[in-house]
Amino acid sequence: MKRMIWLLAALLLMLPAAAAWAREPVKATIALNWVPEPEFGRIYAAQQTGAYDRYGLAVTIQPGGAGAPTWQMVASGKVDFAVASADEVILAREKGADIQAIFTTYQTCPQGLMTHASRGLKSIDQIFQQPGSLAVEPGLPYVKYLKGKYSFDKLKVVSFDGGIGNFLADKNFTQQCFVFSEPLAAKKAGGDPQVFLIADAGYNPYTGVIITTTKMIRQNADVVGAMTGALTEGWLAYLKDPKPANDVMGKLNRTMDAKTFAAAAEAQKPLIESDVTKQNRVGWMTTERWQELAKQLVDLKVVIKAPPAEECFKNPEAVSLR
Repeated sequence: MKRMIWLLAALLLMLPAAAAWAREPVKATIALNWVPEPEFGRIYAAQQTGAYDRYGLAVTIQPGGAGAPTWQMVASGKVDFAVASADEVILAREKGADIQAIFTTYQTCPQGLMTHASRGLKSIDQIFQQPGSLAVEPGLPYVKYLKGKYSFDKLKVVSFDGGIGNFLADKNFTQQCFVFSEPLAAKKAGGDPQVFLIADAGYNPYTGVIITTTKMIRQNADVVGAMTGALTEGWLAYLKDPKPANDVMGKLNRTMDAKTFAAAAEAQKPLIESDVTKQNRVGWMTTERWQELAKQLVDLKVVIKAPPAEECFKNPEAVSLR
């Protein structure tokens, strides 16, 4: 009897330690494909508001830069999650990479062409009907799409150098941009930027998607669900008040001032929500959109045989680890 009492007492003493172990947060790393900017607002807001903690995650955010190989990092197991684009997911899966998208930042792709308002253009197709220069990154799927649809015969095509100097110097210069980046810089420098979205031309891939591996989704669905739950909270918090997360990102990215952070956060708002997100939640994706993109990439000969749309993404419901 004494032995039984002793054993029970020992078990009771172990319970607090066991409970503490059970609450140990799951470590996860998410890699960005660019430096900290408002496009990653939900990732930093989830950290700043404690959403990761509430969902039982200890998240490390790894900033990126130009050409950051994020899907390769996920596929190789170097990071658990990363930011990529939907067309990259399809390209990666065709190459045999085990990745899937679980959340999208933008319902409308923020990629655009920036030209001068003084030219008086009314639609994106008019850019290709007049002489001028066009600065883009050659070989990108959207560039192939535009060339096939409109032809570049009247334009002098040059490589995009990442800046706005040539744009400011030449009134007939058009360049690629993200609506919340180069146009704001050009306006700040005294330019007259006018932006036409690539989506208006018919090419609208999900952008800023969060990716992980199929293996992760299958074996750690609770962690994946917790990540999407935390990101959902992060986006809602950021859309309501971006300043706290902007202050955090501003300390990591000194090239943008607070005013530009605020302007970029405002500029991207219309691209984040849609009728689909209102019916479901922010970050939601549809099979139809993935199927359309896959067909476009095949037509453009970017991929030979696109993987089934259902293999490219999941919409896991948020599963709390609390």
